[in-house]
Amino acid sequence: MNVLAVDIGSTSVRGGLYDGQGRRQRAGASAPTGIRTAGDGTSEVDADELREKCWRIIDRVLQAAEARTADIAAVAVCTFAGNILGIDATGKAVTPLLTYADSRAQEDARQLAREVDETAVHRRTGCYLHASYLPARLRWMARTRPRLFSRVDRWVTIGEYLEMALFGETAVSTCLASWNGMLDRARLCWDEELLSRLPIDISQLSPLTDVSIPHRGLRPPFADRWPALSQVPWFPAMGDGAAAAVGSGCLDAGRVAITIGTASAVRAVVTDAVKEPPDGLWCYVVDEKRSLVGGALNEGGSVFAWLRGLMAMPPDAEMERRLAAMAPDDHGLTLLPFLEGERSPGWAGGARGVIYGLSSATTSLEIMRAALEAVACRLYLVWSALRPHLANDHEIIAGGGAVQASPLWLQILADALGRPVHLYREREVSSRGAALLAAAALGRPLRPQCLSCLPVRSVRPDLRHHARYRRAVERQQALYRALIKDRQPVVAQD
Repeated sequence: MNVLAVDIGSTSVRGGLYDGQGRRQRAGASAPTGIRTAGDGTSEVDADELREKCWRIIDRVLQAAEARTADIAAVAVCTFAGNILGIDATGKAVTPLLTYADSRAQEDARQLAREVDETAVHRRTGCYLHASYLPARLRWMARTRPRLFSRVDRWVTIGEYLEMALFGETAVSTCLASWNGMLDRARLCWDEELLSRLPIDISQLSPLTDVSIPHRGLRPPFADRWPALSQVPWFPAMGDGAAAAVGSGCLDAGRVAITIGTASAVRAVVTDAVKEPPDGLWCYVVDEKRSLVGGALNEGGSVFAWLRGLMAMPPDAEMERRLAAMAPDDHGLTLLPFLEGERSPGWAGGARGVIYGLSSATTSLEIMRAALEAVACRLYLVWSALRPHLANDHEIIAGGGAVQASPLWLQILADALGRPVHLYREREVSSRGAALLAAAALGRPLRPQCLSCLPVRSVRPDLRHHARYRRAVERQQALYRALIKDRQPVVAQD
């Protein structure tokens, strides 16, 4: 049995084949996502172009699979979460697809927080009132684009937009619905209080479904284009963060996944009901049995890439060697890496990046080292808030293209946390997790043994370096409190 998995990520769209144990087959393809950003907080992509890329990725995977197409038992999809677009009554995109990093609705989020009890909203939905979630975005769109807003018949995610073309109907998984900040987690329905505050009604949102309930029967011309997929179950799209946690083997509170890709996150899958989400963190639905607790940063490899393009740097291998030769936190800099606003743990959507401590002696390599350490310090804060929901002896599983490409960043992460970190070298953990959950829905249970096919490298912390990074966290927090007023972040815990 093979599962064809499509992962619509913030950097690229990827596709591949996986067997029932999550082992990746040779057939694979990728294409850049093409997200557009601007200084006003814009982060969007053309939904039609993105959908066409998905079709071409499936073409290429099927072509590479050759005879193995007969063994494809299901299609699984995961997407970067927190995305939304408006479509008209014919199913055509009216608005661009907004991504999780679009921060233009920050004033609308603040206004909503003045109207409702945000603590109660956080308890019900697992989400804060923030520019990255749907309530604020809908109010922003109605306020700033009223003519465009009036043309919208339905609000859908990119996964639903694919399903609309493939099947003529769609439903949104509770996983993605919760990631948009609109789901009552306990009742698994759209949150009534938030809906009452928005310029839409419930008919403009898709029906809800579990990620284990598939569509079947492709419409023409897709049934003719992909005959091997014409009758196989096609599972609803799920959030790539939940898929990445499962794909990393983090199936319970004994393991926590820390990902540093374009963005970064700390996530744990839990099976116990989470009545009170931790302060500063979110709690999303995975499926009817599991929740995902954690926090995410808009920044990760994006900070590295920004600095790489901004300043003169040596080639990557030479830069890594010279950065590694520097002593931890020895540059005299304190950096807030908020290039696209803050999510966890402080949720200050209007926050922007800061480098404090510059002098005429500061080098570009020192700024780069400070940036890598700053992201690790923010991840330490999120992990600290999550620790009460983890087993005392939990393992830390790292993944993501940015940390896989930099042994130094992996070591900085272990030193900042003060705990061993295990790197799994499987680069496509999101599509792997989506494939594993699809296989589970077909009767192949999820087991920790699925990790056995992933090579692992472990890094132990230097506790002297950990002490230095704890002081760096305190400096970073002091700078945060002095400059950023939207919200107060979670205090670091021992």
